Amino acid sequence: MAQLLEGKRALVVGVANRWSLAWAIASAFRQHGAEVLLTYQGDRQRLTVEELAAELGAAALPCDVTREDDLHQLGEALRQRFERIDVLVHSVAYAPKEELSGKFLETSRHGFLVAHEVSVYSLVALARLVAPLMTQGGSIITLSYLGACRVVPNYNVMGVAKAALESCVRYLANDLGRAQIRVNAISAGPIKTASARAIKGLAQLLDHLRERAPLGRDTEPSEVADAAVFLASDLSRGVTGNVLFVDAGYHVMAF
Repeated sequence: MAQLLEGKRALVVGVANRWSLAWAIASAFRQHGAEVLLTYQGDRQRLTVEELAAELGAAALPCDVTREDDLHQLGEALRQRFERIDVLVHSVAYAPKEELSGKFLETSRHGFLVAHEVSVYSLVALARLVAPLMTQGGSIITLSYLGACRVVPNYNVMGVAKAALESCVRYLANDLGRAQIRVNAISAGPIKTASARAIKGLAQLLDHLRERAPLGRDTEPSEVADAAVFLASDLSRGVTGNVLFVDAGYHVMAF
């Protein structure tokens, strides 16, 4: 296998377990020669993420993206331990479960603010943190979903948050481009991750996708990971501000 990421160092934020897309991406990065760093949120995730990090020969650092102190400490740890970072993967999204059913009209103020703080502002905060360490240019990758631009039943406030996330990708791409830092999103098809199971009607959504998607099947985590390898590698050196769909082609369908 070609080592597309040989000599690169990637910070992957959002690994929760071995079924998460962030874990698939981190594993693919390691297979392609990158040094990988993981983060975990709180003591509840620490043991799981440290065990996964050990499989990759990686470090695991604490970071709750909603806490400025944690972000500051992560930045200090990165500066002390590593001379540069080449890739940031942002795979963080959350909305209270009660917001992921029923009508979007009923979204609470609290749910709206939490979804945007965790799922959107965290990208801006992390980009600001790692940009000074991308001394040779770099790649920032986040994960989105079709609900950013189309109505998906029960996705509700997360769809609005993903729309804001994709807008942040474009603004960050403009701000960071002169430093040769590229910013892109992968819009992945629905996959049975722990976070996706919080969405009411996920099974029916997956059935519909298999029926309508041009490839006639689910999206596989490895496909999302391979797209991330491309965006992290020099093969995508001219690509920034884009949303790359990896969803078996479902996004092209009108009905």
